[in-house]
Amino acid sequence: MFGVPIALVSLVDENRQWFKSCIGLDAGETSRDVSFCGHAILGDGVFIIPNALEDNRFADNPLVLGDPKIRFYAGCPLCLNGHKLGTLCILDQKPRSFEKDDIEALKDLASMVERELAAVQLATLDELTNISNRRGFMVLAQHSLNLCARQKIPAALVFLDLDKFKPINDKYGHAVGDRVLVTFASQMKSSFRNSDVFARLGGDEFVVLLSNTSKEQAEEIMVRFNRSLKEINQQANRGYAVTFSYGIVESNPEKYTAIDELLVNGDTLMYEVKRAKR
Repeated sequence: MFGVPIALVSLVDENRQWFKSCIGLDAGETSRDVSFCGHAILGDGVFIIPNALEDNRFADNPLVLGDPKIRFYAGCPLCLNGHKLGTLCILDQKPRSFEKDDIEALKDLASMVERELAAVQLATLDELTNISNRRGFMVLAQHSLNLCARQKIPAALVFLDLDKFKPINDKYGHAVGDRVLVTFASQMKSSFRNSDVFARLGGDEFVVLLSNTSKEQAEEIMVRFNRSLKEINQQANRGYAVTFSYGIVESNPEKYTAIDELLVNGDTLMYEVKRAKR
């Protein structure tokens, strides 16, 4: 549409920009301090650089002086739920102008990207608890597991199941049961690290994949998690307590290759613990 050699969708984090869909560049990421997109997401409209060599902010940028020798840049911020995630941008190796019709066309394309991002989120997010659902977990956790395998670092999967959830539902009603699930998910959000992947698998089953974590370290993490949940139960004094059983299985890169195998083993271990409680 624009006759440029480079077009990409970038996601920008604190330190880097990631090219999640890209034509015309071989790199998969760059540091944020040399990124054009890091500037673009600070505004609300289309960010335009007609000639980078004549712009004091970018004239000495290594992406301008060296490959890919950027001259022209236009990027539109991508937003989801009020948060700016990155940009849809186009780049050229020669200066050029960008007219009003061009700006509107880029905005329309960015809106299409935002709708796709929203559709992915809806398909991978649990509507009640606002954490990942099974589909989202399977994708994210497998990526995390692959990374751990490449780096030869341990990972531990914890399969969790709420105790006596059905009696709470039967006695207090499904609205209270929903609040129990939301409370448990909220505690997961505040307890686990950004690098951990956690989800509601369905019903009263939850899971977390702890990266760079041994089984012994996972046990310590779950002890702390259980302690914090007990404190919430004591403060709430609701007539019932939110408790859970769990099973931990450590990922050995030489033994496990798929997240579903870890899930099966974690599920089995969790039910052994639950049976022992009974």
